[in-house]
Amino acid sequence: MAGQSRKWMVVVATLWIQAFTGTNFDFSAYSSALKVAMGISQVELNYLATASDLGKLFGWSSGLALLYLPLPVVLFIAAGTGLVSYSLQWLVVTSQISLPYTAVFLLCLLAGCSICWFNTLCFVLCIRNFPINRSVALSLSISFNGVSAALYSLMVSSQSSIIASSSVYLLLNATVPLIVSTVALSPILLQPSEDLIELSPNKASHDTNRFLILHILAFFTGLYLLFLNSVSTDSSTASVILAGAIILLILPLLVPGVIFAREWAQKNIYSSFRIEVPDTPPLQSLIFNDSDELNMPLLTGKTTLTKGLFGSKMCLKGFWSWLNDIVIETKKLAMLGEEYSAWSLVAQPDFWLYYTAYFCGATVGLVYSNNLGQIAESLNLDSDLTMILAVYSACSFFGRLLSATPDFLTGKMNFARTGWLALALLPTPVGLFLLGKIGSKEALYTGTSLIGLSSGFIFAAAVSVTSELFGANSIGVNHNILITNIPIGSLLYGQIAALVYDSNGTRYGVRGVAAVHDSMVLCMGKECYAVTFLIWGSIACVGFLCSVILFLRTRSAYAEVARRRQASVDFGIFLD
Repeated sequence: MAGQSRKWMVVVATLWIQAFTGTNFDFSAYSSALKVAMGISQVELNYLATASDLGKLFGWSSGLALLYLPLPVVLFIAAGTGLVSYSLQWLVVTSQISLPYTAVFLLCLLAGCSICWFNTLCFVLCIRNFPINRSVALSLSISFNGVSAALYSLMVSSQSSIIASSSVYLLLNATVPLIVSTVALSPILLQPSEDLIELSPNKASHDTNRFLILHILAFFTGLYLLFLNSVSTDSSTASVILAGAIILLILPLLVPGVIFAREWAQKNIYSSFRIEVPDTPPLQSLIFNDSDELNMPLLTGKTTLTKGLFGSKMCLKGFWSWLNDIVIETKKLAMLGEEYSAWSLVAQPDFWLYYTAYFCGATVGLVYSNNLGQIAESLNLDSDLTMILAVYSACSFFGRLLSATPDFLTGKMNFARTGWLALALLPTPVGLFLLGKIGSKEALYTGTSLIGLSSGFIFAAAVSVTSELFGANSIGVNHNILITNIPIGSLLYGQIAALVYDSNGTRYGVRGVAAVHDSMVLCMGKECYAVTFLIWGSIACVGFLCSVILFLRTRSAYAEVARRRQASVDFGIFLD
């Protein structure tokens, strides 16, 4: 295959990898079974959920591994790690082996680390093959991670009633990513070399159109999984729906297929009719490309031209002047795309605003999804759990797709990506406050939809924001430093939920299991999580505030990049 079709095959490979490696999203589906099998309390179950997220503390190791190891090796290390960790958990849940609590904790940690390795691999593949359209490529790839829970729910539902149980999730988590990694290996091995990657802005516009087609296909995939999951009441129906979902995941192959057919036709049919013309200078040597835009020094906050809306020359001395000079203008980034090492990254105020916004936004949404099994059980909605997981998964998927909005609106609406990030944070506190005040079945579905949409957008947009603010070449390490907030938040927010749950629950004796304690707590009623939702909602408001400040500090940098991009386009039109 030629270079163009090869790089699009890489995109399809990342879609498949992401679609089947979001195994952390189905934790709530088997968490109750794990709790019973080990005879542990809600607090101890929360520690296991935290352990899965704690693996992200070691996610930076994947960035280092990619510097020294071939991509296929990194891929199969991730798959092998997941195979071992989830297989052993499955044996514990099915009572085939007995492991101490500490060992299971370490297995959950190992599983979380494997997910980071898969994600980092996909990030690097997208950035390497689409240096100009990397944001669109990243949002598309990451979006498919959001359908994992829905796909795994269908796979479990398609099993016969004799073997279908929550423990099957663990068995699928262990084996499916390894199978998909094997299928995706060929496109990764055949990806084009760097000298074949097209850097022309004109060619990049064609890529944008192809990405738009893939986003439309992805949108229909999400709708399909959202609406048809609700009718998968028996194994035969679920099998048919699952087959349809697999077909939808295969459809993106049409894009590299059509490109390959056209390249073959141009080489073998039209080449005989081609008229040789003198070489002309490539357009990209005359105009800017995205790499130039993101590495041009911008006017800093010390220059009067970049004073914000509340600058000292635009308003009298007072609160707003202090806010602008101290909070908005102090030590903000001088340019987009500058490469930051790990040490220089943590010295940036913008990084900590960004870190806090993520910590108080997307991480709250992730912890919410980890607790969905217990939340549904407390509201006596156990039979709705599969559908609730599908709703969260599908809405997270749509949120991830929407994160590409800034790229498709380029030239029509120049709005900083950090501004979109702030807007995306709003649905999370709204959904949590709704759940805390009402706590009904309808509120659960509505709140889950809002939280899934919000957290999905942030998960996907954050990768692009990291590359733009702190450098694309350093993303393998820098983004994994950012997501260290996830295990911290998972522990803190999960502990809040567990303590509230246990304080409102009833203690029951547990016999016949390898229990760490001789009792476990069961809580029924909306009071089990009402206070937790209100606390989480207040925390999400703090994240929104930090994201607004981050937007105010970075909007001038984004505006300058947009201006230069438009100037390069106008210059290209002039040359034509």
